[in-house]
Amino acid sequence: MSNSYPNLLRPLDLGFTTLRNRVMMGSMHTGLEEHADGFQRMARFFGERAAGQAGLIVTGGFAPNQAGNLGPLDATLDGKEDGHRLITDAVHQADGKILLQVLHGGRYARRPDAVAPSAIASRINPITPRAMEGDEILQTIEDFAICAQRARDAGYDGVEIMGSEGYLITQFISTRTNQRDDVWGGSFENRIRFPVDVLRRTREVCGKDFIILYRLSVLDLVEGGLSWDETVKLAQALEAAGATMFNSGVGWHEALIPTIMHSVPRGAFTWATARLMGKVGVPIIASNRINNPDQAEALITAGDADMVSMARPFLADADIVAKTIAGKTDQINTCIGCNQGCLDYIFKGKVSTCLVNPRACSETEFEITPAQTTKNIAVVGAGPGGLSYAITAAERGQKVTIYEGSGRIGGQFNMAMAVPGKEEYGETIRYWGSQIDRLGITLNLNHRATVDELRTGGFDEVILATGVTPRSLDLPGSDHASVLSYVDVLQNGAQVGSRVAIIGAGGIGFDVAEFLSHGDGAHDGPRDPAAPDIEAWLTQWGIDRHSDGGLSPNGPAMTSPRAITLLQRKAQSLGRGLGLTTGWAIRAELNMKGVEMIGGVSYRKIDDAGLHITVDGEDRVVAVDNVIICAGQEEQRELYDELAAAGIRVHLIGGADKAGELDALRAIEQGMRLAAAA
Repeated sequence: MSNSYPNLLRPLDLGFTTLRNRVMMGSMHTGLEEHADGFQRMARFFGERAAGQAGLIVTGGFAPNQAGNLGPLDATLDGKEDGHRLITDAVHQADGKILLQVLHGGRYARRPDAVAPSAIASRINPITPRAMEGDEILQTIEDFAICAQRARDAGYDGVEIMGSEGYLITQFISTRTNQRDDVWGGSFENRIRFPVDVLRRTREVCGKDFIILYRLSVLDLVEGGLSWDETVKLAQALEAAGATMFNSGVGWHEALIPTIMHSVPRGAFTWATARLMGKVGVPIIASNRINNPDQAEALITAGDADMVSMARPFLADADIVAKTIAGKTDQINTCIGCNQGCLDYIFKGKVSTCLVNPRACSETEFEITPAQTTKNIAVVGAGPGGLSYAITAAERGQKVTIYEGSGRIGGQFNMAMAVPGKEEYGETIRYWGSQIDRLGITLNLNHRATVDELRTGGFDEVILATGVTPRSLDLPGSDHASVLSYVDVLQNGAQVGSRVAIIGAGGIGFDVAEFLSHGDGAHDGPRDPAAPDIEAWLTQWGIDRHSDGGLSPNGPAMTSPRAITLLQRKAQSLGRGLGLTTGWAIRAELNMKGVEMIGGVSYRKIDDAGLHITVDGEDRVVAVDNVIICAGQEEQRELYDELAAAGIRVHLIGGADKAGELDALRAIEQGMRLAAAA
């Protein structure tokens, strides 16, 4: 066992039971909860994380009654105990412990029978809920307890009661959403009656030897949020009602401040958890953007938390704790907070996965087994797709040789990590490098493979993962000295003036705008994600540690050293193709920095006066120092035809197969699946 993490790996005694370490796999909705074979797949998913030594696991949310379902499908426990036993048995066989999260959506439920304390709609849900009657409130309290009892009958070690993020329980607590004038509204004591009664009744029904973890909002980040004194009083009342532990929740879902995406610094909100320490006598768990054991160990050592919650990091790597125990933290596939395969998929109604680990939530259909026949395989290109293939093939025992024309691995991730807020992408490059070393993969850098050496090198197969090349712009003046490509800016360190026009508002266009809106310091190289300037970030987003709800009365404070104009041909809002759960924050930040966004543009020419465009029939000149082209990409596959003609078995993957919008999720999954089937 590693001696570097004595506090993180120390057991946590809860009195009636003991957790084997201080790492909790936090709750995530996976989309398997309502899937046809969801219980079998969840059993495998959670079972692997338990085998990976998670100290405690929490499932995705299950509703205590039909009205609490977030969507039209039934995500209650009623009559499904046998299915849930598959999950709990799998976890217990690995000596793990698992809780079921009980979540009532309240006004967040997208169903016509949605209910809430008051008939007030949320800005993120078009459905206006119906105000609950008194008898419904009492029955809902009972339903929480009944759900917990069913969870116990199904073998769960406890429940997590979701009392944060703006769901029903939080809606009762806040004056923002509770405007009742009966015993459930008005005074603070009346407003917290619902959560306290839910917890007390759950404890009465389930007994003393059952974990009740309460997800407590330590920072609401909305108007009408609780003061800190009220938060402490609520925690103390819940402890008296029988809470075993508290898990920190940060921000309502309707808050206009990001809380978990890649641009949020590591541990940005752990100070809110730390100030609760000592105010209650039960363990407290820190959450939100904790993604590695060094950070977690430091939090516990400093006394800022008793335990840490890592949710998405367990999507990225089921063995994150086991690798920590074994002293192999360099082998951890770190969560980069991109949200692309997890939350974005859930919002599209898909089963969750992970950009850096496409096998997550597909364990039953995605086996990586030893190869029956050993092959000698050449991989041309060390970007996301090529490395995913190479590592998976080598795991199966194949002999793999990589050829990379540049002096480093990682491909487009090297540009991504240069964008402020995306520094975590460097962790994936670090992980890929560790796997190349561990698996003995032959890596040839600064080496552009030729058809002859691939044909005569004794290779059974060739994988072309040569990526993309920026698409040139057929526009008069595109060769003007002021014109740069996104590669010039993000990779080659080109100097950029104070007035900039960006042609193309896809993901790369927004990345370039973000890069340039941070000033010349962006050219100094990626920031260290392990040493973030949290205070600066809190100030930028208008977060005040001392105000009610955590919002600064002065609001956000964002500036840009450049005047930036972002343009696109499509006559629609810019950024519609960005991630569902991250795009809003990216657009909001750039808007606050004064970035001008123009759609429906016709480009006419570039000259010394700037970029000449036509918008809504009106000619206009955007006077700029530089024009940056982000007009898409083209497949780079010049070796393919010659290799195929030579009779070599060759596969195209990643950007070389389909340039698209630099879809790393697709490239990594494509590489892994192809290698797993070879």
